[in-house]
Amino acid sequence: MAASVDERLAQTFVDLADTLVADFDLMEFLHVLAARSVELLEVDAAGLLLADGRGALRLVAASTEQARMAELFQIQNDEGPCVDSYRSGQPVTVTDVRSPDIVSRWPRFAAAAQEMGFAGVHAIPMRLRDQVIGTLNLFCSAPVSLDPAVARAAQALVDVATIGILQERAVRQREVVAEQLQAALNSRVMIEQAKGILAERHGVTPDQAFVMLRRYSRDRNRPLTQLAAGVISGSAEITGSAGITGSAGITGSAGAGS
Repeated sequence: MAASVDERLAQTFVDLADTLVADFDLMEFLHVLAARSVELLEVDAAGLLLADGRGALRLVAASTEQARMAELFQIQNDEGPCVDSYRSGQPVTVTDVRSPDIVSRWPRFAAAAQEMGFAGVHAIPMRLRDQVIGTLNLFCSAPVSLDPAVARAAQALVDVATIGILQERAVRQREVVAEQLQAALNSRVMIEQAKGILAERHGVTPDQAFVMLRRYSRDRNRPLTQLAAGVISGSAEITGSAGITGSAGITGSAGAGS
C-alpha cells in the first residue's frame, strides 16, 4: 500500500509541477489539486477553501457538486471540520458524522453531510509555519479513518500545494511592487524634464522651476505627474513665475475650464 501511494504521490507532484509555469494559472492548479487528491488518497471527493485578504474562507475548487455544497454549507453556517481546521491550524478528522460527539459539536453540518452522502471528513490545514492560508478537505461516503500512509501522502500534497500558492502570491506581490516602483521612476523622470523646460523658458533655477510646477499643481488640484506630462508635450504651459511671485497663468488645452 505504502509503495503504491508513494508512486502515485510522485506522479501527482509531476502533474502539479506542470502547472507551476511562467503563466501560472492558480485556478487550474487548484482544480488539478482537488482532482488528484481524490485519485491519490482514495476518497470520494475533495474541496479546497482559501482565505481571502480579510481572512474569510472562500471555496476555490471542488471535485464534485456534493463536495462544493458541503464546503459552501460550512462557510455559510460558520460550522464544520474544515472551518475548525483553518482556525486551529491543525488537522481535523471526522470518522463518522453520525457519531454523537460530532452531532453535538456540529449539528447542522452533521445533518447536511449525511444528506449529501458523506460519512467521513478529513480537513488538512494549508499552512507554512504560522501562516494558514486555507484547507484541503477530503470527503468519504463511508465511515473511515485514513491509512497512515495515505495521511502522510495527504500532508505532503498539502505542503507542496501551500508552497506553490505562497510562491505565486510572492511573485505577484513583487510584480506589483516593481510596477509601482517603475511608475514612480517614470513620474520622476517626467518631473525632471518638466523642470528643465520651465527653468529654460523662465530663466529660473531647477529648484525654482519645481516650486512653480508644484504650486500650480496644488492650486489647480491637478496631479503633479499629469501636469509635468502636459508641460513636456506642450499641451500645458505655465506662464509667469508661478509659485515664486504669486502670479501664474496657463495657456493651451490644460487651461480650459480653469
